Amino acid sequence: MAKEFSVPPVVFPSSAGNPNVPHQRRPPGAAPMPPFQPPRPSNSGPANPSIPFMSFDIGSTPASSSFSAPVFASSSGGGGSLSVSGSFEDEPPLLEELGINTRQIWRKTLSILNPLRVNANLHEDGDLSGPFLFLMAFGLFQLLAGKFHFGIILGWVIVAALFLYVVFNMLAGRNGNLDLYRCVSLVGYCMLPMVIFSALSLFVPHGGVVIFTMAAAFVLWSTRVCTALLVELASCGDEHRGLIAYACLLVYMLFSLLIIF
Repeated sequence: MAKEFSVPPVVFPSSAGNPNVPHQRRPPGAAPMPPFQPPRPSNSGPANPSIPFMSFDIGSTPASSSFSAPVFASSSGGGGSLSVSGSFEDEPPLLEELGINTRQIWRKTLSILNPLRVNANLHEDGDLSGPFLFLMAFGLFQLLAGKFHFGIILGWVIVAALFLYVVFNMLAGRNGNLDLYRCVSLVGYCMLPMVIFSALSLFVPHGGVVIFTMAAAFVLWSTRVCTALLVELASCGDEHRGLIAYACLLVYMLFSLLIIF
């Protein structure tokens, strides 16, 4: 047998003055509920007196924007101000920063072109920029002749510089002051006659007397210049000029054979 539960009736407030809302059921004997009235604000002060009221003066605050333009300090300011008045005119050229002096390379090249009067004072400071250009030009002319000799040329120049360095210091003994860097620079600059010979060999038939005569002339040119520079720039070289010239002759003869064959 099902058990019955007594559920109290739900009473909703009636909306006075609205004829569309039907009258809700109320228990008998209950007093009618007063209509809902919203609370009215009081003019005496804030509703919660414990929270103080803070006022802000909008006109006194400066307008801030995240896209404001940057402010640079003028160059006429004090020591703490940032100066932005520098110009690129005071910057040195890029070649000078890399240690490449084109005027010095040109002067050294002109001194090599005159085998009778070699100015050794220009070659006191060794550099590898000029020799590298000459070796690349030599390899380019060999490439035009159908020979890919870039690696061989660079390797032979290093071996030749080491050979002359060892020979000269052994001849000079303890008084030898030729360093390897200057020796590489001198050998590279004295390759200029070989570069000219490599360019002229493109227009001369190989295997004849003309090409061998040209090779002998250019080899003697390079030998003469390299010997004069080594003897004048390094001490104790006058006594062994013949041996130094023979070593230079062997070095540049190898490069001439590379051009001919």
